[in-house]
Amino acid sequence: MKNTDEFKRRLSARKDELEQRLQHIEHDLDQPVTNDIEDRATEREDDEVMESMGNAGLVEIAAIDAALTRIEAGTFGDCVECGEPISQERLEILPTATKCRNCM
Repeated sequence: MKNTDEFKRRLSARKDELEQRLQHIEHDLDQPVTNDIEDRATEREDDEVMESMGNAGLVEIAAIDAALTRIEAGTFGDCVECGEPISQERLEILPTATKCRNCM
């Protein structure tokens, strides 16, 4: 895979964005709850949505870290199943891709 610098930049920028979002979610989840029972139920539902978004963010950060590790190792863009190159088009859309189109 040639020119991994742009992928590294994009992945690092996305990771920074996700980490900031996770900090906001954590801050919001740490806010005190209201005494009103109806409002508390709504807050709990909102908390569950934020927790789900936070968990999805953590999963994406792990995939980004793995892609950055592959860049450093020189294996970025190689399919983990067959070893063949992952298409540039696929990596443009999903830079954390680990498999080529044939092995998906």
